[in-house]
Amino acid sequence: MGILSRTSYVIRSKINSILNRAEDPTETLDYSYEQMRDELQDVKQGIADLTTQKKRLEIQKRRLEENVEKHNEQAREAVQQDRDDLARKALEKKKSKMNQIEDLETQIAELQNTQDQLVDKKDELQSRIDEFKTKKETMKARYEAAEASTRVSEAMSGVGDEMADVSRSIERAEERTEEMEARSQAMDELQDSGAFDDALSDEDEIDRELQSGRTDREVDAELETLRAELGKESAESDDGGDAAVDADADVEADADADPAVDAEDVSDEEVEAELEELQQEESDNSK
Repeated sequence: MGILSRTSYVIRSKINSILNRAEDPTETLDYSYEQMRDELQDVKQGIADLTTQKKRLEIQKRRLEENVEKHNEQAREAVQQDRDDLARKALEKKKSKMNQIEDLETQIAELQNTQDQLVDKKDELQSRIDEFKTKKETMKARYEAAEASTRVSEAMSGVGDEMADVSRSIERAEERTEEMEARSQAMDELQDSGAFDDALSDEDEIDRELQSGRTDREVDAELETLRAELGKESAESDDGGDAAVDADADVEADADADPAVDAEDVSDEEVEAELEELQQEESDNSK
């Protein structure tokens, strides 16, 4: 071993000896305990933020549900006024709001699941902190007792610092090992607590086009059902008199005389056919 190597080894040994004498294991344990408490506070803050976000989504969901009911009433009134164009718009808006509600319900369920997991992790971390606190106090008492006993033994036996350094090195290694194990377990719990799932949709253009087509078919089906229901109610209410017959005749005459209505309806052949069928059924029921 060269002179430089021996010098470096001696310097490192002396520095390590000085650090061992300067280090207070009880202070190290107290610091580790405070760090774990800070981590627990961060988990609690995360749970509070997650709960706030979930409440916001629930408020938004209630507002959308109110809009769905409003658009449903608009569609019924528009059909009663023979304004199928307005009824279609109302039903399309209703369908859009219902899709948004479904998305919100999925997000709310995911947030609730994450919140439940965080609460479980928080409880487990709290239990580990309480256990570490007990061990910490026990280790501190053991260390202080061992330190006092060592000082008495050294004073009575005249043993030098080398044996004392060996004993303290073992105790320090044990304390550091337990500290790192506790810290590693605490970090694992925090890492396993999970994160917000990305709520953004990854649909491409084709998926959106297909979804739009499905939405149009669903709106048409619901519009046809609504027409049938209103036509049945109109037929039942007109059985006792002839006033409704005259009113239906006037409506048909107005519709035939309004070129704007014909031009708009011709743009959608299926809607035109359904309207004529509905008007014919109302006329037959009135007779």
